[in-house]
Amino acid sequence: MSTDPLQPLDDPDHPVLTMSQAAELLGVQAAFLRSLDSGGVLHPTRSPGGHRRYSRAQLRIAARVRILLDDGHPLSSAQVIVQLQDDLADAVADADAARDERDAARRERDTAAE
Repeated sequence: MSTDPLQPLDDPDHPVLTMSQAAELLGVQAAFLRSLDSGGVLHPTRSPGGHRRYSRAQLRIAARVRILLDDGHPLSSAQVIVQLQDDLADAVADADAARDERDAARRERDTAAE
């Protein structure tokens, strides 16, 4: 049984894009990506030769930060906003899952009581 060598490309966290590829996809200069790295917003993987490699997930973050920067936010604020948005999305997902579990438990309880 052989493993598909292209399977890692389906992983949004797999660092496959070079800096120039990432910059081209985002429509930014490489300096923008370097600033996100030095500012602690992104933590790209390094190739054995020391070159930055970006994942699709990292590019999504970079794109979100760019929109905030274009709206006039400083980098530090944009970083906090993106983190808070992600934290809120996680909290909403957790609340939805807890609500679903509660509803399932109620249905199970009501079925057992019949």
